[in-house]
Amino acid sequence: MSGHHTTQGSPFAPHTATDTEAMLDAVGVETEAELFDIPDSVRFDGEFGIEPRSERAIRAEVAQTLEKNDDLVELLGRGHYSHYVPSLVDHLSQRSEFLTSYTQYQPEVTQGFLQVLFEYQSLLVELTGLGVANCSMYDAATALGEAATLADRLRQTSGTRVLVPEHLADGRREVLANYVGGTDLTVEEYPMDDGNVDVEALGGALDDSAVMVYAENPTVRGCVEESLETIGDLAHDNDALFCLGSDPVSLALLQEPASVGADVVVGAADVLGLPTSYGMGMGLFATREEYVRQVPGRLVGASTDDTGRRTYTLTLQTREQHIRRERATSNICTNQAWVALRAAIHASSLGPDGLADLAKEAVTDAQALADRVTEVVGVKAPVHDRHHVREFVAHTDQPAPAVAADLEDEGYAVHVLGEHHIQLNANALGENEVDEFVDALAEVAR
Repeated sequence: MSGHHTTQGSPFAPHTATDTEAMLDAVGVETEAELFDIPDSVRFDGEFGIEPRSERAIRAEVAQTLEKNDDLVELLGRGHYSHYVPSLVDHLSQRSEFLTSYTQYQPEVTQGFLQVLFEYQSLLVELTGLGVANCSMYDAATALGEAATLADRLRQTSGTRVLVPEHLADGRREVLANYVGGTDLTVEEYPMDDGNVDVEALGGALDDSAVMVYAENPTVRGCVEESLETIGDLAHDNDALFCLGSDPVSLALLQEPASVGADVVVGAADVLGLPTSYGMGMGLFATREEYVRQVPGRLVGASTDDTGRRTYTLTLQTREQHIRRERATSNICTNQAWVALRAAIHASSLGPDGLADLAKEAVTDAQALADRVTEVVGVKAPVHDRHHVREFVAHTDQPAPAVAADLEDEGYAVHVLGEHHIQLNANALGENEVDEFVDALAEVAR
């Protein structure tokens, strides 16, 4: 940088007036404003046009606005769950040491946060049986996208097909498509049979052109997948990675992913530590130890300092902000460290037995609600003859969109899956609320 740059510019915008004039001349405009096409209707003219009011008046207006929102009991499920989060999680996670901590680049001042993230990773390693878990992703959808690109990096053959179940949350399917958009990968769906993978159809769709097979347990419809070992064998027989979607609560009860051949586990980890957050979440990502240098994001590792004490640090940061772009595994910019902190606190407060009990309740609550719903004339549940976690699909003799609309008038939100199918999340209802919901359903379903 020449001398006139340092005196007339700044370290952040070092261009002088002469530099700016030369660049504008090169692109054929006279002012920087001409580079931006901002409609007059939204262009800032120096005045916000907001009448100043007192804090008290503003608070009252905001309260009146919020009161216009519908107050619905949300049985939506499909990745959006209402959970009771112990107050301990709020009290500890909102300590200033955690809230004011940005990315833990300086281990000498962030040992507490790094230790919690290490414990979070250790929790996922124990639940999945895999050797490595990163210290969180944005959400389940981006974790799935990262799994596909990891599979692509690991393959030594020309396979480019990523196979996913036809029953898959729209958001995950769309994010995955975005992730593979800049690669040679393509996404294809395979059929489901009564809420589980149609193993025969999957086997027919597989050959050495597949790079990854993705399945979920529980599925997006709440069904427990019964053919995980077979799915894993089919993937490996065709030289493809087996990626399994789940969550840490379900994994406390269901088959360990490593035992059924899973190479990567992704999913939503915010079922611990977060209530329904309408867009904010946290994704889990675990894989085999031999793939450690292909893991996206960051890993916290344990070491010792010069006095021999156990310490923690960011061990691997294979993202393009830290290393050369061509060597980066991902362009993920940050992670959900504070949400991972909350998940670790929640899991620790439950303990191994408490976490397993929570998973069992997710199964028994779904079965109990399905039994009650089936007592309603014009409704049958569950549609799929499977074990369920948290949620299930119910058949309605009346058109499902009309039933859902009438339930909304009664104060309940449910998913419509088809002309006569709705999906219900049992976790959304407390013991004292089940009767009220069943009464409302009976009123609108007949």
